[in-house]
Amino acid sequence: MKVLSPILACLALAVVVSHAALSPEQYWSYKLPNTPMPKAVKEILHPAHFGVFAELMEEKSTSVNVGGGGVNVNTGKGKPGGDTHVNVGGKGVGVNTGKPGGGTHVNVGDPFNYLYAASETQIHEDPNVALFFLEKDMHPGATMSLHFTENTEKSAFLPYQTAQKIPFSSDKLPEIFNKFSVKPGSLKAEMMKNTIKECEQPAIEGEEKYCATSLESMIDYSISKLGKVDQAVSTEVEKQTPMQKYTIAAGVQKMTDDKAVVCHKQNYAYAVFYCHKSETTRAYMVPLEGADGTKAKAVAVCHTDTSAWNPKHLAFQVLKVEPGTIPVCHFLPRDHIVWVPK
Repeated sequence: MKVLSPILACLALAVVVSHAALSPEQYWSYKLPNTPMPKAVKEILHPAHFGVFAELMEEKSTSVNVGGGGVNVNTGKGKPGGDTHVNVGGKGVGVNTGKPGGGTHVNVGDPFNYLYAASETQIHEDPNVALFFLEKDMHPGATMSLHFTENTEKSAFLPYQTAQKIPFSSDKLPEIFNKFSVKPGSLKAEMMKNTIKECEQPAIEGEEKYCATSLESMIDYSISKLGKVDQAVSTEVEKQTPMQKYTIAAGVQKMTDDKAVVCHKQNYAYAVFYCHKSETTRAYMVPLEGADGTKAKAVAVCHTDTSAWNPKHLAFQVLKVEPGTIPVCHFLPRDHIVWVPK
């Protein structure tokens, strides 16, 4: 009997082990056998109310919620009565200035799109609002008032073969809306339209971007950019709690010193992740302990080169720094994922 060479055997195996042959979980295990699946992925593989594509297509109105699991940041600054609360959702930021007599809610767009510019109104609402923070302020003993909200954006992954058959482009919006029974001009339609628009925008200088419409495509993209993947992580919290003070505990772990792929969950009829690969990113796992004893492991990303960001990005307005001068950091919401290489 003729025996295949090792190379031919591997090629034959690759043909057999394809997207179509494996479930998303099996594909993860095959491609990333030594990498645990983060909670952010597990939660949207088979949600009870949005589990399979057949059910999704039968829905008369596809559920798309604004503001997936997020992070609220209270800068404090040590000033009496000067607390500033920033609610970081999956898409958009609600800012409560904490001024006497009530707060102000401001929608400042997507803080993870670095081409975005803060409006004059947002900038002057409160110059001390701190969505972003400096790397030097991330150390054991530091305290922050945080609120890690529960993920509300539960749109599920579609199987790779299904996602590949559904158009995902601005010129196909009428067809997309019709397929998901979304009324043109509605809030859902605008959110889906904006997601596709962001995905079609060019990447900023020094980064590569890709919108993954399935778990399999996100895995493939991350591996193609990083080579061997060591970890895929997301922010995790023991339990849902109200706003409270958290202290950074000992054991801050630097997961990568330069290269990483960061994937941000988007508002869409099914799970879509906006992924971008950078060679100038430091990623940390930050252990936190709340005032009530709740423990959290928060993912923080620090951008060491912000020279290509919009000079009017919220980070620069808040931190009073210039593009490209100092690393800028931010926590990630619970439904975002960081991929780091070995």
